[in-house]
Amino acid sequence: MSRDLSDPPPVLAGQSPRILEIRRSIQKLGRSRSPVLLLGETGTGKEVVARAIHQLDPSGPFVPIDCSALVGTLMESELFGHAKGAFTGALASKTGLLDLAEGGTAFFDEIGELPLDMQAKLLRVIQDKEIRPVGSLARRKANFRIIAATNRDLAREVERGGFRRDLYYRLAVVTLRLPPLRERKQDIPALLADFLARYGNRHTLSPGALDAMLAYDWPGNVRELQNCIERMVAMNSGPVLHTADLPTSLQSRLLAEKAEALAAPSAAPAPPPSPVITLEQTEKQAILQALEFTHGDQTLAARLLGIGRTTLYRRLKRYKP
Repeated sequence: MSRDLSDPPPVLAGQSPRILEIRRSIQKLGRSRSPVLLLGETGTGKEVVARAIHQLDPSGPFVPIDCSALVGTLMESELFGHAKGAFTGALASKTGLLDLAEGGTAFFDEIGELPLDMQAKLLRVIQDKEIRPVGSLARRKANFRIIAATNRDLAREVERGGFRRDLYYRLAVVTLRLPPLRERKQDIPALLADFLARYGNRHTLSPGALDAMLAYDWPGNVRELQNCIERMVAMNSGPVLHTADLPTSLQSRLLAEKAEALAAPSAAPAPPPSPVITLEQTEKQAILQALEFTHGDQTLAARLLGIGRTTLYRRLKRYKP
């Protein structure tokens, strides 16, 4: 049965123009058997998109193939299978991953990691639509759709000689580029709602935690956001998840960004109410901003300001009305 993408997987949640365009492309590609090349940073949901395309016409299995995990002399055997006695240790025939994808979809994840010699063999399979297991003279018909994905710039790899030009054009019949999360921050609330529904037990986010998540650039993209919510829910019985519940890496990044903002001169400073702002006024303002950002956590505020907690305590006593 075809999948209804009006209820998209969590990674595809949101209403940003780019996500809406990707959903429309998925609907069109589900009616085609043409190869698809998915481009995007790690964690943007390339496998989710591949599965969504496949599920619109699930006439056969979906077989993920992690090209970065295919190593050494057994790589060809993993992909194409081998005959009994083909090499030392081949005590029985083995079915390859491409045989398992017969009638369905072979998803080549991290296709840019595939060595040049294996690229040549894969190109032959695509051209001839046949598979020959290692150590066998017999060929078998190959009928599967190829969807490939990479976080590399394959066009640049072609120019560098790191990826075969002929294979690139075979794979890139249709190309979809998945945007990083920092370019579609308007989708973050919808993603959060989906992940909280999946992992939470009526958990909600405090306004401060939501603001922090919207301000963060998410270098690990949707996968990092997903892991963040799963961790917060696992570590907090709730029901409200606060800024203090955010992962340490995220808190550290936010503190560093805030420190840079505090240290950097304002691009367009407002005119002061008096001709001169005293050092004491500047110091007091910085301390109050740091405490507001850390929600009163004096230890974090002191670290943000680059002073000791005892020094911060003394300054607070001095400025106390």
